[in-house]
Amino acid sequence: MINNLFWLAPAGSVLALIFAFYFYKKLLKEDEGTDKMKKIAAHVRAGAMAYLKQQYKVVSIVFIVMASIFAVMAYVLKIQNPWVPFAFLTGGFFSGLAGFFGMKTATYASARTAWAAKKSLNDGLRVAFRSGAVMGLVVVGLGLLDISLWFILLNHFIENADPAHKVLAITTTMLTFGMGASTQALFARVGGGIFTKAADVGADLVGKVEANIPEDDPRNPATIADNVGDNVGDVAGMGADLYESYCGSILATASLGAAIFVGTDNIDMQMNFVITPMIIAAIGIVLSLIGIFMVKTKEGANQRELLASLAKGVNISSVLIAVSSYFLLRYIGLDNYVGIWGSIITGLITGIVIGKATEYYTSHSFRPTQTVAENAKTGHATVIISGIGLGMMSTAIPVLAVSAGIFLAFMFAASWDPANITMGLYGIGIAAVGMLSTLGITLATDAYGPIADNAGGNAEMSGLGPEVRKRTDALDALGNTTAATGKGFAIGSAALTALALLASYVDEIKIAMLRIAESKGVEAILDKAGNIAVESAKLGDFMTHFNVTLMNPIVLIGILIGAMMAFMFSGLTMMAVGRAAGAMVDEVRRQFREIKGIMDGSGEPDYARCVAISTKGAQKEMMLPSLLAIIIPILTGWLFGVAGVMGLLIGGTSSGFVLAIFMANSGGAWDNAKKYIEEGNLGGKGSDAHKAAVTGDTVGDPFKDTSGPSLNILIKLMSMVSIVMVGLTVGYSLF
Repeated sequence: MINNLFWLAPAGSVLALIFAFYFYKKLLKEDEGTDKMKKIAAHVRAGAMAYLKQQYKVVSIVFIVMASIFAVMAYVLKIQNPWVPFAFLTGGFFSGLAGFFGMKTATYASARTAWAAKKSLNDGLRVAFRSGAVMGLVVVGLGLLDISLWFILLNHFIENADPAHKVLAITTTMLTFGMGASTQALFARVGGGIFTKAADVGADLVGKVEANIPEDDPRNPATIADNVGDNVGDVAGMGADLYESYCGSILATASLGAAIFVGTDNIDMQMNFVITPMIIAAIGIVLSLIGIFMVKTKEGANQRELLASLAKGVNISSVLIAVSSYFLLRYIGLDNYVGIWGSIITGLITGIVIGKATEYYTSHSFRPTQTVAENAKTGHATVIISGIGLGMMSTAIPVLAVSAGIFLAFMFAASWDPANITMGLYGIGIAAVGMLSTLGITLATDAYGPIADNAGGNAEMSGLGPEVRKRTDALDALGNTTAATGKGFAIGSAALTALALLASYVDEIKIAMLRIAESKGVEAILDKAGNIAVESAKLGDFMTHFNVTLMNPIVLIGILIGAMMAFMFSGLTMMAVGRAAGAMVDEVRRQFREIKGIMDGSGEPDYARCVAISTKGAQKEMMLPSLLAIIIPILTGWLFGVAGVMGLLIGGTSSGFVLAIFMANSGGAWDNAKKYIEEGNLGGKGSDAHKAAVTGDTVGDPFKDTSGPSLNILIKLMSMVSIVMVGLTVGYSLF
């Protein structure tokens, strides 16, 4: 049954992994610098690996328990797909593996980037960016490989007399491994975010403000923990985050493509619609590689020129995927291939608009962040007020862009016929695939950020001199903007993917009802009159049957619970950072007070103690918010049924999307406002304005690196949990 074009997907995944290995080996050949630089890098590497090892131990227990529950549902209660326990485990495993490889590369790259920056700004950019490219290529390579292997496996083992239903069964089964990826991603994001921000806040408040020493000064006991945190939060966490976004968009779109042709004899076209998102992802890998090799800059480049250097690679890849996808869709011969191509272009443009808007609001090359910095002259409170206001205003463009993107992607694919709902939803899914098709390079620009940050820390602690530090500061400031852009990109793709998953949830309801009916030995029917069989029912029929309308109070209850989840989750993670950071502040103060000779350099801080405090805090604090994201959808389904779950997913997606943009952009603006002052503006380092900006930065740290980026995982994980647990919802709900 498999179309020969499908084999481009596994070939593309292997190509990505080959080039990831190539860039990694090239990195190891770079000079790591002086013995002191090597020692500092080794401390960071050991701390990062120790944390990740501990996190994987905790997460493994959660995975074993959940897989056991799925096994009982599948093999005892007969309300679950028997492949789900295995798919769930592989999704989590590959997600964790992508984060591990990316973080390992990043910990080897920081000292090498700092030493390369000693030669030139372009050398520093090249080493940092291509090291970040390892993260990007590993994520797309492992993601597409996992999808390809499951597609081949299930095509071989799943049997169904109706070929159209077989393809639908394959794609909906594959969706379930997305829950494993989402679960792993949330633990990685929340745990890593708590770790890094506890260390960062402690290092800033005590070291920079109270002790008046530079950022990343080796006399600061929390500086190694801060650098470790950049790797476990912003590299491993972001990698796992975008891994599940990438896989989720491809799988949801494939599932929708299969659903379009159920009940028809057009099996070849159904298969074409299913493999199209996989092939686009494979082509995107090749084009991302072209873009990666295009990134370079000149000596003395300012922030706008550095941004343009990275944008060149991203834009070239985007233009190439726009052109090549048209000819690809035409060659495959999809129905309405021009309209579906329009949906892909819509996704690409939406991603670019979100990225540019984020860049405008968070880069200190532009007026909004400069205004936040100017407010620092009048005190700490005005910095906080202006940063919050900026973040709120910054939600307008991304929300309008995504809204326009949803409308146009739907209408293009539906041939401008609103009644053609399933094809329109496929267009929204393929728009998300288009947005993430060049993830190999867009994630490279994101992972580049913490590598440049660590390089600056290594340069400071190693005493490489002001010229090197100036170059690493320029790369670091660029990294703050690209990280904010990457977060905006991830949030935008999450909104589109969540809508596609919402439609896939209905497909899974159909399969669950058929499975329950088969186990009970009765024919399942959809409506009370008994004249519509489940097998032939359309999406609208299910909405009617389960009374999914805004006039149903159950739906409204679900919407309110979903909206509440975004805020409660953010509150829990913010409070967790506050508690962990409080412990770090106390420890740093203790060391300054009790360890003699820290300030004059004759005594050495206890770096390991600070790493241990951040690790303990992260492991303890990440459990409650992460488990709530799994438990609430299950309870909502049990109490309120399908209507309640649909409301939950709508409320969580809408509120979580806007809140995530607000938090990410406020945090990015506060961070770069501080860096704007540190460059010598408004009084420079040590001034009252600088101290106020540091306060803004410490508030923004958990905004942009813990709570904000975790929200896009939250909204997708709730969708994935709902899909996996649909058998329980349909078979045992109280309503």
